[in-house]
Amino acid sequence: MLGQHVHSSVEILFPGPSEVLCVNTILPGCQNCEKHNTEINFLHAEVGFWKNCHQRALEREALLKRANEELQAKLKLRERQLFERHSEKGTNSKGQIESDAPPAEPKRKRGQQRRAKGHGRKCQENLPVVEEFVELAQDQRCCPCCRLPLDTLCGTQDSEVLEVEVQAYRRKYRRRRYLRTCKCEKLPRIITAPVPPKLIAKGILGISFWVTLLLGKFLFQRPLSRILAELGANHNLNVSPGTVTDGLKKIAPLFTPLYEAIADRNISQGHWHADETRWMVFAEIEGKVGPRWYLWVFCTSDTVVFRLEPSRSSKVVMDHFGDKATGILSVDRYSAYKAIVKYDRILLAFCWAHVRRDFLAVFKDRSEHKQWAIDWIKKIGQLYALNKKRLKLLDTPEFESAQQNLQQAVDAMAICCNQQLDEPKLYTACRKVLESLKRHWSGLVLFVAHPEVPMDNNRAERQLRPSVVGRKNYYGAGALWSANLTAMLFSLFQTLGMWNINPRLWLSQYLLSCAKNQCSPPADAKNFLPWNMAPEELDQLRICEPIDTS
Repeated sequence: MLGQHVHSSVEILFPGPSEVLCVNTILPGCQNCEKHNTEINFLHAEVGFWKNCHQRALEREALLKRANEELQAKLKLRERQLFERHSEKGTNSKGQIESDAPPAEPKRKRGQQRRAKGHGRKCQENLPVVEEFVELAQDQRCCPCCRLPLDTLCGTQDSEVLEVEVQAYRRKYRRRRYLRTCKCEKLPRIITAPVPPKLIAKGILGISFWVTLLLGKFLFQRPLSRILAELGANHNLNVSPGTVTDGLKKIAPLFTPLYEAIADRNISQGHWHADETRWMVFAEIEGKVGPRWYLWVFCTSDTVVFRLEPSRSSKVVMDHFGDKATGILSVDRYSAYKAIVKYDRILLAFCWAHVRRDFLAVFKDRSEHKQWAIDWIKKIGQLYALNKKRLKLLDTPEFESAQQNLQQAVDAMAICCNQQLDEPKLYTACRKVLESLKRHWSGLVLFVAHPEVPMDNNRAERQLRPSVVGRKNYYGAGALWSANLTAMLFSLFQTLGMWNINPRLWLSQYLLSCAKNQCSPPADAKNFLPWNMAPEELDQLRICEPIDTS
């Protein structure tokens, strides 16, 4: 009807709980239209403002939640680093990953099992025998009842006891003197027998002393102060630390040709394992700040080479392999190793144990994603099991079937990784682990096409373990020559251990040859290395069981 105005009711919803405001919309022709339109615009602005505030509050809350989760994860990581035993194995109470199915049989306890047949005493026929006859006292060689004398029987009843005797002694050389009976005037009348060869000219310490010292520090990782303290306390042999330090500096060049020969053989191999750890060198070097250096290890199936370098850069890797080395290098995912890939001569095989540690970190630090981490850890365990089965069937007709099973498992893991990365709601920490897995995938699956390449880099880490013990015992090196000697002797002793050679016998023979060559490396120094020895020489230097210095 003309002149009348119809009002309609409109509901405006605010983000608060059940807040509703009814506003009358004025039809055209109302005298208060301008006033009502102003109120409506103001209310719309209020709605937009509070919606914007609510949205920002939600975003702030999400950021705080993520930050809190990150801090909680870091706190768990630091607690594990400080208080948890450093192992990927654990008990159920320590966070061990349990499978859904119960174990088929209880876990076997360590050591000798109850009601199990023993292996008997180990044979020690390689040791020399010192016979000692045990007889009855003179007053006991008769019958205790009638006192008639006893007759001696043929043969003895024998038993053995293992003994170890270590003692320090002075070896006095009494050189014979001879008087000439001729009348030659060009020669002295008295001729004296020559002095036996010494490792250090005019030195008072014999070869056996230096052998004990070198083995004690560089093989069994004992500090020099402790070795000298033991010699003084147990053997009454008091030697000044300055005398020992000066002697080590003089004999260090004797091992240079051996170290270079080991490095040459190491580079000529087709497959290597590499790793690095920190090492302290307390020497002032121009351009070097701080005492932190790095101990690098490059090991093959029969050689180990250590390098002490002031940096952790890719230059160390490039210098070691040079321009001619070709093959496969098993490493972790440290970026310094990746620089060598651009030359297309060496392929990188990445370590699955490090990938597994990424998922273990999620399992231990992100409680809400434990099941996700467990599923991936089981996938990696399946790869290890399939690869182990494949290697057992190497050079057999069943190898092809095992190879196909392994390839299918690898392909299924790649598909699963891509599918999870496509999920927009994937948690950030989980996405980060999967992105790293995808980024290194070509190097991680290299073992499939090359059965001789292991899935992990554990060999290099095991070779570094003795040096880490030494770092805890004597901190590092105090001078550059000491650092170089450390790298050379670490390489030498670890290489001899791979060939199962008695290091004491070998070192005694080599140092004796150096002493005979007037305190210099012998011309045939390379012939002392295992791969240049005759089989009968190796048999004489072999030990019954390998020495585990880790």
